[in-house]
Amino acid sequence: MIPVQEQPEPPDFSKKVRGQGAAFIRQLSYPINWKNRKYWLKALPDLHRAYHGICAYSAHWIPCITSVDTVDHFIPKSIEPQLAYEWKNFRLCSPKFNSRKGEYQDVLDPFRLQPDWFILDFPSHFIKPNPNLSVSQKNQVLSTIKRLKLNDDYTCVQERLRWTLDFSEKHIDFKYLKRNTPFIAYELQRQNLLETIASIMKG
Repeated sequence: MIPVQEQPEPPDFSKKVRGQGAAFIRQLSYPINWKNRKYWLKALPDLHRAYHGICAYSAHWIPCITSVDTVDHFIPKSIEPQLAYEWKNFRLCSPKFNSRKGEYQDVLDPFRLQPDWFILDFPSHFIKPNPNLSVSQKNQVLSTIKRLKLNDDYTCVQERLRWTLDFSEKHIDFKYLKRNTPFIAYELQRQNLLETIASIMKG
């Protein structure tokens, strides 16, 4: 994960999402039935554009054409239903990470995340907490990694590995890597590995 710069809500967001949602919230009854009230889905195209299609949790590009991006309510609807239709509570993410985060609240907010809390180990491609963090901060990072299964999921690790290999073997350039996997690109640059990653991967 890397910090995500919060983007302003679109000019027509209130008309498309908040307005319809507010009417539902005013007459809210429990248990809440969100069926046919998922007005936040109307914000998906704007959300995808605003965050350049990058999943807030994996920091990987989500292909828009496959319609696999979702809206994660960072503060769950079950906790704060009045935030269900608020742009500031939306995080663009893939279905996999939306499902894993679910209603839990032990995941760090990409909007509030500080730089370099998460680091990427090469060549293992495991994500780890920065060793310079405090014990409390490390625990927050570890909780996020565990909840999202960033290292437990073999496909996640292999996907990170594939992108690095493509770059190290010159199938793609750094600009393309940064556009599609900004966390990997950032870590290669931060660790001064742009010129040596090929030999590291071969070793």
